[in-house]
Amino acid sequence: MPDIALHLLLLLCAAAFFAGFVDAIAGGGGLITVPAMLIAGIPPLQTLGTNKVQSIFGAASATLAYARKGHVELSEQLPMALMALMGGALGAALATIVPGQVLQAIMPVLLLAIAIFFAVKPNLNDLDKHRLITPFAFGLTLVPAIGFYDGVFGPGTGSFFMLAFVTLAGFGVLKATAHTKLLNFGSNFGALIVFASFGAILWKIGLLMGVCQFLGAQVGSRLAMRIGAKLIKPLLVIVCVALAVKLLADPANPLRVWLGL
Repeated sequence: MPDIALHLLLLLCAAAFFAGFVDAIAGGGGLITVPAMLIAGIPPLQTLGTNKVQSIFGAASATLAYARKGHVELSEQLPMALMALMGGALGAALATIVPGQVLQAIMPVLLLAIAIFFAVKPNLNDLDKHRLITPFAFGLTLVPAIGFYDGVFGPGTGSFFMLAFVTLAGFGVLKATAHTKLLNFGSNFGALIVFASFGAILWKIGLLMGVCQFLGAQVGSRLAMRIGAKLIKPLLVIVCVALAVKLLADPANPLRVWLGL
């Protein structure tokens, strides 16, 4: 574990709590924790691996909170979680050969598109709609694909799960949020196994942040269940736009390089 000053540890704890709160509602917790760990002086590879540790705590916390209130049946959704786990593990294992520049270039565009969809789409509420794909096909295709992306790159995974659940599975916004957290747990755990095998995890920092993220997720999930789509929709839009802006703010982003910006 690197020698990190007390004030930086407190920064990491605060970042993890806030990330757990936001992630339980709209996803995007990594937007908060990854920069915080880099600011604290943790190397990039260890930052990615350690982030998976504390993210699992947040995803598990939110999943349990939603399950207790009946918004997700854990036993019924276990096969999907396992598919997300396999996708996340495969993505992390193949991260070195996947064209990362392409992902970095298209991510801001996709995130902005998701933000626009949730901002302007009428009748997005907590009521289920007609589904366009069977649960079996959904779990066999989209779930491992998004889990794979989580292992390879990460930012925006929750937003992609949300979009898939709402548009294709016909879920209401609150139900989609609850199920997203379970699949996030699966993909994070799969990636964690791979990162751990390469020794790319700072366990003490990850566990410390994990406790804080667990608490933040409890607060966020309870607030989401109390307010529902009226809270989830705007926060999801804000998170997607913030992620897109963060990615585009990097002068080395391939999209900026290609456009000469």
